[in-house]
Amino acid sequence: MTERVAVVGGGAVGVTAAHDMAERGADVVLYERGALASGSSGRAAGIVYDAVAEDIDAAIADRALERFRALDADGAIDVRDAPYVWFARAGDERRARAVRESVERMRVNDRDVALLDPTELADRFPALAAAATDVRVAAVARTAGFVDPASYVRAMAERARDAGATIRTETPVSLSESDPGAVETPSGADRFDAVLVAAGAHSKRILADAGVAIPMKPYRVQALVTDPVAPVDPGDVPITYDATEGFYLRPHAGDANGGSVNRLLVGDGTDEREFDPDDYDKSADDGFVATARERVRRTLDVDVTADRAWAGLCTATPDRNPLLGRAGEEPRYVATGWHGGGFMRAPATGERVAEEILGGEGIDPFDPRRFDGDEEFRVVEGMTVEGMTVEE
Repeated sequence: MTERVAVVGGGAVGVTAAHDMAERGADVVLYERGALASGSSGRAAGIVYDAVAEDIDAAIADRALERFRALDADGAIDVRDAPYVWFARAGDERRARAVRESVERMRVNDRDVALLDPTELADRFPALAAAATDVRVAAVARTAGFVDPASYVRAMAERARDAGATIRTETPVSLSESDPGAVETPSGADRFDAVLVAAGAHSKRILADAGVAIPMKPYRVQALVTDPVAPVDPGDVPITYDATEGFYLRPHAGDANGGSVNRLLVGDGTDEREFDPDDYDKSADDGFVATARERVRRTLDVDVTADRAWAGLCTATPDRNPLLGRAGEEPRYVATGWHGGGFMRAPATGERVAEEILGGEGIDPFDPRRFDGDEEFRVVEGMTVEGMTVEE
């Protein structure tokens, strides 16, 4: 019986799993080498939606949104409703076809999505009229929104503590190759019945030091928040993904705790190669900032300046599915490989890995043991309509 569990990583998945296991009576200790949400979760886009085509992803999206909404109803986080629009530009027939096919497959799973031609796009979203002149086909998902990722991590961490979990920040850890239940910290070692590594881009190294190999590669993405542009109505300026040019934007609140929405968050700037999680440039490239500003101008017909810009890491796997569950035959578990979709899945995936650790079932397509751990593969960005799945 699993009674004591260590969670390595204080991001959205880690705090969710820690909370859920503690609530079910496990003795949980969460270790975070920095501050909570100091890694990928703190640099995430915060977009949440259910517009996915695959059966398993649809169920995960439903559960994640349900938990986000529950926290919002309790006043712990502020989920802002906003439609999600994605489109392909004229001349990009490959992605236009993928947009149409994605909508067809989403409807099979009862997603509230619809296709829009350029005229319908401009009529429904006048803020996108400038983009609509060059759009081949668009789609809209009505069940979508955005939330400040750090506020979610704080809220779940508070609930985890209330449920009895211990959270130790500024505490780097290492795992033992000889003792699979041991967690070593600068102040000494402790032993657990199970260890969950949910440390984002650092998960591979932490497990490798313990003799466990996983096929995951961190890759770099970029984003910026604009200076105030004007009061932004999320119904007028939807969450928008330009599949042809490969970037997204969404309304952004100046204050995560209910402030006015008067800015934009813009990404992506993906570098499709592996990066060292301890040695990469966390500031955004000047070229990305200039390109992002021009894309906003072409999309919304508004000039913007950047208030702040940054780079973060996403994690890739060979088949674009995450690694969620038991890593090897020892009592070690992993949660990584989200291809940029980790935050919006976190309420559901953190819950599922917690259930598996405590004796429940995992998700077969996400089982890390489907790989040997030394597979060769190319990094592919997560935000795409290729394969009829759109991720953030």
